[in-house]
Amino acid sequence: MNEPLTIALPTGRLGQQTITFLQKAKIISSLDTNSRKLKIVDQEQNITYLFIKPTDIATYVEKGVADLGIVGKDTLLEQNKQVYELLPLGIGQCIIAIAGFKNTILKPSKETLIVASKYPNITKTYFKSINQPIQTIYLNGSVELAPLMGLSDVIVDIVETGSTLKANNLAVLETVMTVEATLIASKTNYQFKYERIIQLLSKMKEALL
Repeated sequence: MNEPLTIALPTGRLGQQTITFLQKAKIISSLDTNSRKLKIVDQEQNITYLFIKPTDIATYVEKGVADLGIVGKDTLLEQNKQVYELLPLGIGQCIIAIAGFKNTILKPSKETLIVASKYPNITKTYFKSINQPIQTIYLNGSVELAPLMGLSDVIVDIVETGSTLKANNLAVLETVMTVEATLIASKTNYQFKYERIIQLLSKMKEALL
């Protein structure tokens, strides 16, 4: 069965890792990976690839525009979209961490901690679990600047190598969770394209061995 599929892939660094993985899984065959097009059709495999900003992928899948998508687990936890999570892919592995100046004390107290992050939901859930009152400040970029300028006490951000933190005299104070890229599926389209999706899922599982 070669039913057409549409797969949403992330742009940026995770996108490169994703393409390498799909090539290893023998899912991508004839695709110009150097193209700057946002929509590319692999005629041989009958798959349309959409190259999308990582934070938007789950929306395309939830709405059924894409049958499948590959997105970071951090994005799924933050957005809480109505999609099926099919398989962690072992790529894009990193941590979500609380970071700040090395002498910052994170013991729960009655004093409100000011936290800057682009992950307000994950942040609130974590600090609620340890009974620490917080005030969240949403920032979408240059989060590391917040404690340097006195905007926040700490930040909650995704950390891969920690080099940006180190360059700004910050350090990981506590790990919130480990995340990685995850294959997701449209709840609506999954039932109609089940056999083709399972076929691809099987190839991905083999590539993980």
